[in-house]
Amino acid sequence: MSTPIQLALAVGGPGLTSLAEAGAVASAAEQAGIAAIRLADRTTTGRVLDPSVVAAYLAGRHGGVGYLPVLPTTGNAPYNTARRVLSLDRATAGRAGVVLRPGRGDEVSEAGVPVPAATDPVRRWSEYARVLTRLWESFPRAALVGDQHGGVVAEDSLIRPIRHEGEFYRVAGPLDGPSSVQGRPVLAADLGVLDPVAVAAVADVVVVNRGDAAGTDAVLTQALRLAGRDRGEVTLLGRVEVSRPEVAPGLEHRLHSWADEHLLDGLELVPDSAETAIAVLRALTPRPPAATLRAAYGLRDARTVPA
Repeated sequence: MSTPIQLALAVGGPGLTSLAEAGAVASAAEQAGIAAIRLADRTTTGRVLDPSVVAAYLAGRHGGVGYLPVLPTTGNAPYNTARRVLSLDRATAGRAGVVLRPGRGDEVSEAGVPVPAATDPVRRWSEYARVLTRLWESFPRAALVGDQHGGVVAEDSLIRPIRHEGEFYRVAGPLDGPSSVQGRPVLAADLGVLDPVAVAAVADVVVVNRGDAAGTDAVLTQALRLAGRDRGEVTLLGRVEVSRPEVAPGLEHRLHSWADEHLLDGLELVPDSAETAIAVLRALTPRPPAATLRAAYGLRDARTVPA
């Protein structure tokens, strides 16, 4: 399988990629056959558009590439996030996911927080991520019956509440729509505030900064083993910033060599402009489209989640 590549974009006002430019980038991304476009929820240089809205807009025009909006725990209740991401996943035929960013809580959840003294963002992230994965599997596709003669839409015995009660959240579930064609949407996490131990239990894709890549594979492998998972269940990407002058013959080879050196599964490319993004995408060897986002990352379809 070819090396998975995702492209990071910040779409918004002055100083950022415009919506029109993002459309041109998405078109080039489709042609290059990369796995996904990651859409930022914040920058230090300007105000971004809501990444989930941008993802929906772009997916309606360029559906041959995956989309990963970045969503923080801050201001987003887990149930609402689960529904939004699953709706995007359904609209893209299984080419969607989310980069879950650690943060604070939201006013809906805070009103009934089980442990008011709990504030640790890493523990909150871990609980939130587990709630997402369980909600995404609470209404299995197998429950859909569609029996017009018998008047049965779904087999309700297969649709199960998650009845989650933890430190930060109480979530009954289930979701009100069936699970993804890829099992569940892709859940991605950045290393930094989160360490490999925090993400090992639930993350599908893990992103590490270029300067921190050395040794990350070994640490992540051990963390996954302790969590009862195999290294092959997670795709490890190295984040690389790319400027226009760097887009020259041999760039793809240099990137792959660096990834191989650090035992990375793929790359997250962060171009400095829309022009650079398109140039980078055109410099890549085109790869055939994958059926789902999980397939694009080399992941197995997820049919079950940890309890």
